[in-house]
Amino acid sequence: MKVQDAALGDKQGVRLQAISIESKPLLDQSWRQLLKKRQRQFFSFIVQECINSFGVALDERSVVIKADALTWLKRLSDNSVQAVVTDPPYGLLEYEERDHEKLRRGRGGVWRIPPSFDGSKRNPLPRFTVFSEEDTIRLESFFREIAIELHRILVPGGHVFLASNPLVSTLTFGAFIQGGFEKRGEIIRLVQTLRGGDRPKGAHQEFSDVTVMPRSCWEPWGLFRKSLEGTVAENLKKWGTGGLHRKSQSEPFKDVIACSPTRGPEREIAPHPSLKPQRFLRQIVRASLPLGYGIVLDPFAGSGSTLAAASSLGYLSIGVERDEQYFQMCCNAFEGLKKFPVDNSQ
Repeated sequence: MKVQDAALGDKQGVRLQAISIESKPLLDQSWRQLLKKRQRQFFSFIVQECINSFGVALDERSVVIKADALTWLKRLSDNSVQAVVTDPPYGLLEYEERDHEKLRRGRGGVWRIPPSFDGSKRNPLPRFTVFSEEDTIRLESFFREIAIELHRILVPGGHVFLASNPLVSTLTFGAFIQGGFEKRGEIIRLVQTLRGGDRPKGAHQEFSDVTVMPRSCWEPWGLFRKSLEGTVAENLKKWGTGGLHRKSQSEPFKDVIACSPTRGPEREIAPHPSLKPQRFLRQIVRASLPLGYGIVLDPFAGSGSTLAAASSLGYLSIGVERDEQYFQMCCNAFEGLKKFPVDNSQ
């Protein structure tokens, strides 16, 4: 499958804008229908843009665009989507092509390729200790720029669910606050991993009772919201956003979710180094749209797991991925991930 990059053939300064949003709230009884109509019109416009140039319609509810995230976001009009759920690069070094190539060859580069341990193979992860002060400044600047664009294209009251890592979450979450978002808390994924817990390198026996870092058993997801227009109820009627989707009438969405690592069968469908399990993603994607409909954006789509989760829930979704191999993986893995059976007892 050959897809033209989004940056090609595009006129500078032209933004994708299918419809204009009225400035006054919808007060009549059909406000839900009008919201859905607006969302569907904008999504249809994006689908047509993709088919014409630089993307693929994965199904009737999902599209993936081959483009640089920041470049494509700058083309979107203000107040375009209702939610963002994304697992961005934790830093800029592993985001660069040379280190992705080293990762694919199994030679690491900035990526640490951990050995097998007790029959389990740890996933590649960035070595944050190689970050210089300049890298840290670049990291903050990158996330702040992403945050500014996401804040602009989200409708008022729209939420962002942002995956991070305990070592860099302070920087990345702070950048989103600087970008204009309200921090609404964190979603903690409880997950037993093989990251951390190692003895000093080259001195395992001499310091057998020492661990350099704690074994990682959790994953932070920052939760951010664009400011409301009026009350939550008024914002829900006008924009369809402002809160989170409850699990049921008697149970709210909660900020701690226990979820095991992505297992073999799911990884066989999408062998992405940071693949998140559908059992977890479907819970947070569902929560991101309080009324149960709208458009979910993932500007770092990777294997398309967020898009697959959204489609399985009946949500509209847009993904952006600049890496050719991951873009192809998304196209190939989408159906399998969407239909992947979820066991809530894990």
